[in-house]
Amino acid sequence: MTSKPHPPLMKKHSQTDLVSRLKTRKILGVGGEDDDGEVHRSKISQMLGNEIKFAVREPVGLRVWLLLSAVAFTVMAIMALVFPNQLYEVVFEEELSTTSISIRLYGGALLSLALIMWNGLYTAEKVIIQWTLLSEACYFAIQFLVTSVTLVETGAMSSNAVLLLLSRLFFLAVALAYYYCLGRRSKKI
Repeated sequence: MTSKPHPPLMKKHSQTDLVSRLKTRKILGVGGEDDDGEVHRSKISQMLGNEIKFAVREPVGLRVWLLLSAVAFTVMAIMALVFPNQLYEVVFEEELSTTSISIRLYGGALLSLALIMWNGLYTAEKVIIQWTLLSEACYFAIQFLVTSVTLVETGAMSSNAVLLLLSRLFFLAVALAYYYCLGRRSKKI
C-alpha cells in the first residue's frame, strides 16, 4: 500500500492576525483593565497580583526624616521621664513649682509616639508610614497650640519658647509635606 502524502499544514499566523490575537487574549482574560485600572500581561500576574502595584515610591529623605523623628521623640521622652524639672526650666526659663508628674506623663506619651515612629521606620507599608506621619503632624500641631496658649496665659515669652514654637511649625510642615507626597497616587508603569 502506498501512503498518500499529507497535504502541507496551513499555519495560521496569529502573531500577525490582530483580530485572532485579541480574541485569544479576551478568552484568556488578559490584556484588559481590572477595577484598579491595572493591565495584566498574563494570567499568572492576574492570579498572583502585580508586585509593582504594592511598591511604595518614597519621597527623597523620608526614611531619614522618620529616623530623626524616632530618635528625637525617644530622647525627649527619656529626658521628660528622667529629668522633668530640667526640661521644664529649659523651655520656660522658670523653675517648676508643682509636682513633676505631668511632665513624666508627657514623657510616657512621647515614648508611645516614639514606638510608633520606630515602627514606621522599619515598615514598607504605605498606610503605616502615612499614619505615622499623620500622628507626628497631629502631635506637632497640638504641641504648638498648647505651648502658644500657655505662653499667652503666663505672659512670658522666652527666646527658648519662641524657638520651640518655630521648630514645632517647621516639624509640622515637614511631616505634612511627606504625608502629602506619600499620599499622592503614583503613575502606572
